[in-house]
Amino acid sequence: MAVSEGASLAGRRSGSVDRRVWWVAALALLSGLVYLMATAHTGPRDPTEATHAQNHGTVVFNSAMIVFREGLEAVLILAAVTASFVGANRSRRRPVMLGAATSFGAAVVTWFVAQAVLDAASSLGPKLEAITGFLAIIVLLLVLNWFVHKVYWSEWIGKHHRQRKKLLARSGLAATLGLVALGFTSVYREGFEVVLFLQNLELTAGSDTVLEGVGIGLAATAVVGVAVFYLHQKLPYKKMLILTGVLVAAVLVVMIGGTALTFSELGWIPQHKTPFAVPDWLGAWFEVYGYWETIAAQVLAALFVVGSYYLAEHLKVRRPRERGEQPAKRSTEVPTGSPTGSRPAT
Repeated sequence: MAVSEGASLAGRRSGSVDRRVWWVAALALLSGLVYLMATAHTGPRDPTEATHAQNHGTVVFNSAMIVFREGLEAVLILAAVTASFVGANRSRRRPVMLGAATSFGAAVVTWFVAQAVLDAASSLGPKLEAITGFLAIIVLLLVLNWFVHKVYWSEWIGKHHRQRKKLLARSGLAATLGLVALGFTSVYREGFEVVLFLQNLELTAGSDTVLEGVGIGLAATAVVGVAVFYLHQKLPYKKMLILTGVLVAAVLVVMIGGTALTFSELGWIPQHKTPFAVPDWLGAWFEVYGYWETIAAQVLAALFVVGSYYLAEHLKVRRPRERGEQPAKRSTEVPTGSPTGSRPAT
């Protein structure tokens, strides 16, 4: 038994090291691509013309949806993590909420840091819009892929529950600081993603339009937060998260259209007009333009999202079933992490 446990532990450590190596390699590749874009020569077209007007309502909607989707996830994580803090453990909610509040302030600071970085890089001109759009698309693809694999088909909150159980078994200053860190990390990741996503929208539409959407998204998140933490309303968490995931996938497709057009105007990818006319309102609202390359990029993004769903279903449901193992199920509620450690039925 000891040998088996040791082998299992060694396997987990090896897998963790492998993942770190892949992440380092991916970050190095991403950094290289960003450097190449920043130093690349532009094509025969005037790079100052690499601009395109986007409808005010589209930018506000995209901003609001990104903020609400990430805010909803943060609310659900906090709700699940603190659900078992009752009785003698009720006072331990405060450090978690303190950490969450601190992370919100840190996200605001991150916004100003990002703005300072963009101001320093403003000499790149249209290249900067292309770079921020590219980075936002990469992260959105990762988030959507993680959503399908970890949220839709598995216990997405499990890591936070395991950390919570460890902290509840401790006492003193170390436990309090751990709970603060738990609340901070539960929310800051979402805030960091929001800041990154919004930079490209801010460059194309300006801060006022983006902040209008941010205000709407925060208001919607606050309504959900009040319902969850103060009114104790049972909301269709999973359905809400899935709906916002679908809408963010639509935001991804729209964002790719605009970024592909910028790449095309800079001469980094070819530009071939379609034989059919594309109405101007499709470009203003959905970033759909009359070029084969931009349309192809949007179609590929949509296929990626759909393909990721079916791949996750195959890996987590069909293949385990074929092997006679227990397949993953779509849970109808967010895990509550009861003090007994029991899990809700799925």
